[in-house]
Amino acid sequence: MSSQILVSRPLAPQSVPATSLPVQSPQVAQNTGPYSSSGLATAGFRTAKYLHEEWQQGNLATFYRAFSDRDQSETGRHEAKQLVTETEARAQRSQADCTKSLGERLLDIHFWKSELAREIRDVEAETQLLVQQKGRLERALDATDIPFSIATDNLKCRDRRRGSELVRDEVELELLKEVDLIRNVQELLKRTLDQTVQQIRQNRDAKENLEMDYSDKVEAYEFDDKCGRYNNQSTDIQFHRNSSKYEDNTSTPESWAQYTHENIYKAERERMASINLRSLIDSILQDISEDLEAQSAAIAVEFEKRCREVEDAKQKLEMHLKKTLEEIGGQEKNIAALKQAINDKSPPLKVAQTRLHDRSYRPNVELCRDHVQIRLVSEVGELTDSLDALKLKLEDSEQSLRNLEDTRMSLEKDIANKANSIFIDREKCMTLRTRYPHGMKLLGYQ
Repeated sequence: MSSQILVSRPLAPQSVPATSLPVQSPQVAQNTGPYSSSGLATAGFRTAKYLHEEWQQGNLATFYRAFSDRDQSETGRHEAKQLVTETEARAQRSQADCTKSLGERLLDIHFWKSELAREIRDVEAETQLLVQQKGRLERALDATDIPFSIATDNLKCRDRRRGSELVRDEVELELLKEVDLIRNVQELLKRTLDQTVQQIRQNRDAKENLEMDYSDKVEAYEFDDKCGRYNNQSTDIQFHRNSSKYEDNTSTPESWAQYTHENIYKAERERMASINLRSLIDSILQDISEDLEAQSAAIAVEFEKRCREVEDAKQKLEMHLKKTLEEIGGQEKNIAALKQAINDKSPPLKVAQTRLHDRSYRPNVELCRDHVQIRLVSEVGELTDSLDALKLKLEDSEQSLRNLEDTRMSLEKDIANKANSIFIDREKCMTLRTRYPHGMKLLGYQ
């Protein structure tokens, strides 16, 4: 669009002022003296007759007055013509200067309008990128619910271990550490999400200010463009009496440019803050993804290590149980043998005691403490001692058998507890941990 408007006709050349005529002051003859008719009143004749000299002087005065009036009129015409020419030229110059100023003003408005449009596009694009990062934060925050539920479920499952297996081992310590880590991650993500929402609001406020300024400049551009197209032949021009006064709320060119510059500066500042926040979000998501995956890997190692340790202890217990069962079987056979030996001692003891009883009925001097009597007494004593020894050994063997049974029950219970622990750790916990979210989900891309 051209900012220049053609004037209706070319400027008039400057006129040369006319030479001023000498001003003469005519002297009118006074009707006085000895031949004057002034004051002569005669009856029946006209009064106030002039002399010939007076008549001539009157004609000369009339001639000079006519000449002076023509001279003044001619001078006035020249001055008027010069004034018309000068005012026409001044009006055309003023109109051309205003048209040029309007064109320069249009260029200034177009420049700032272009800067505003560029900044609006940049802020809008940056806001969209920040909105995408906000979505990543929300998805990453939702993704942390799965590891948290897995870790808490693992802890609850391991609380169902029985007996001595309910131990605070390294697996439990790592699980508790994972729960604390996930809680800290969730708090960090929530704070970052709140900061992101606030930054998006600030970006949109800055964009709104830019759009309002841009809208005002578009409207002002249309008005100035319309004004720049006005000329003396325009049909939609008219008088506006009070249009030449300054409004109270008008701005200066400096404040006008400063206002737009500050809007752009604030928008750029918010845009740079948004860029830095997006970089921070990338770093945070990358760090939490690596930390959670590292913690998950550490827990998997501890689970595997604990399962091998419990399985090794279980195998050893099963070996001891096998040997204990073998010993129980041997002890039962031993008890049976001891009982049989005790039973086997009853007939000889009966025989010896019967012999002694029957020999006690020998008459008179025949009741002799002979070698047979001594040996029978000795035999009864030996058999009684043997029975006592066998009974004592039987009691010891039975107590040993009871101890072996208790040991067997304890081993079987411990083996069952360890089997239960292995089932919980391997089948429950480790199987559930296979559902642990992968890196892309923790990064918020899914």
